[in-house]
Amino acid sequence: MSFSIKKNAEVVVVDVEGQLIVGNRQELKQKVLDELEKGEKKFLIDFSQTGYIDSSGLGVLVSLSKKIREQGGELRLANLNDDLQTLFELTKLDTLFQISDTRERALESF
Repeated sequence: MSFSIKKNAEVVVVDVEGQLIVGNRQELKQKVLDELEKGEKKFLIDFSQTGYIDSSGLGVLVSLSKKIREQGGELRLANLNDDLQTLFELTKLDTLFQISDTRERALESF
């Protein structure tokens, strides 16, 4: 499991590789909060290399979304596989997050 952060123009892109679960969710949260503290406002989390997100992973995404919005920023998600897309729909989180099927579309949506 790893997270990589890249800057694409005004957007901080976080690639999540592996699974987003209880054991690593704090690492993701801290990386995004560090960027938020530096003044970044636009975030895209790309799940193209993610197979699984557990309930604590979902919780961290909701928490980050709230924090980023409080700071006047925006969070987008991209590249959810079919299982993850279903998970977001079942939990109604697809109404909280703007989800794009590609990184390019997500970047254009800012």
